[in-house]
Parts: sequence; structure tokens; C-alpha cells
Amino acid sequence: MIQIKFKNLEASELAREIVEERLAAAFERFPDLVDAKVVVTLSMQNSSEQAGPDEFTVKFHCREGRYRDLTLEKSASNLYAALADVADHLLERLNRSGDRARVKGREVARALGSLKTSASR
Repeated sequence: MIQIKFKNLEASELAREIVEERLAAAFERFPDLVDAKVVVTLSMQNSSEQAGPDEFTVKFHCREGRYRDLTLEKSASNLYAALADVADHLLERLNRSGDRARVKGREVARALGSLKTSASR
């Protein structure tokens, strides 16, 4: 389930559709995300005291499920570039997260295997 929040930015149905479209590849490739609670925050930083360009930030946060506490935040000069960065880096981060779990499982299995062989001697 994706929840999209807007911070310092006017809510837009177009922005919601684009977020869902860009993140669809990650949800297809990692089906565990479908059941997880995912919050995507779209925000804009601009200063009324200091002149300069606006900075848009997209933050992806998985609150529960297999990828719990996975957070990814990217900023750019426009919202779509920040969203593209998040979508690209999200696949890499999810792959690494799965690899870590697999490696830890192997380490535990090896440790248990070595305990069994030393106990049988």
C-alpha cells in the first residue's frame, strides 16, 4: 500500500499518478512491497529570505514488512528528477537488502552446522 504525502507542496493528482507509475517497477520486481506500508513524501524547500532555486525532495520509507525501516531520500531541482533518482536507487537498495538477509541466513546455518559437528565428536 502506497501512501503519498505532500509537504510544503500543493497536492496534485498528476504527481500521485507519476509516483505510482515510477515505483511500479519496484513493486513488480519485489512482491513483498505490495503488502508493506510504504510512505512517499514529496516536499519542496524554498526560502523567502534567501534568493535561489527551489529544491524538491522525494522520500521513500517502508514502515513494515520484509523491508521495514528502509528509507531512501533524494533531492533535485525539480520533482520529476528527484523521483527518477529515488526509483533508480530503490531497486539497488532493495537488491542489497535481500542479499544481506541471504548472507546472514547462510552465516547462521554455518554456525549451527559447526555446532552440530563439534557436538557429535
